[in-house]
Amino acid sequence: LLRGPSSLSRAEHELIAAFVSPRNECVFCSNSHAAVSRFHYGADSILVDQVLDDVESAPVSAKLRALLRIAAKVRGDARQVQASDVEAARNEGADDKAIHDTVLIAAAFCMFNRYVDGLATVAPADQESYARIGEQLGTSGYVDSVRPDPARNRQTVLFAAGGRSAARRRLPLPSPVLAPSHHPPRLRP
Repeated sequence: LLRGPSSLSRAEHELIAAFVSPRNECVFCSNSHAAVSRFHYGADSILVDQVLDDVESAPVSAKLRALLRIAAKVRGDARQVQASDVEAARNEGADDKAIHDTVLIAAAFCMFNRYVDGLATVAPADQESYARIGEQLGTSGYVDSVRPDPARNRQTVLFAAGGRSAARRRLPLPSPVLAPSHHPPRLRP
């Protein structure tokens, strides 16, 4: 989803995720995907914060701005995306794959944000932790950054996402936990 073949860069894929997540009030995803996008943008990392502050005045391409407008509509009410929004993105140079990826990332992060918050995921309170997360995910990707831990029936992140200094919300889940194992418990009939 964030690293597959596309006319969008990895930085842009992550920026779309970072753009949608604060609108869903997901602190962990907002900060972690902004950090990954900053990592990929490198010397131009300030663009991430400029987009998150005000997409309309941020110094990004007209193509990316049009795609982010679509992402915002998908996040709010996807039925509000009009043919004119798609045509505007195409007119600015977006191909169908970029438009598809934008819609998919925005829609998926609406679900991911709720999933992460619903699990009361530990969200580090300091930006240095997110910078480490951004570097780890930017370098190794998502699959290589998480390993199954069958003894605890969860997945353990290989980087420390804040340790004891992390802000815990709602449930006291052990750090560093992001999600339960991909093997859900069996439901009784």
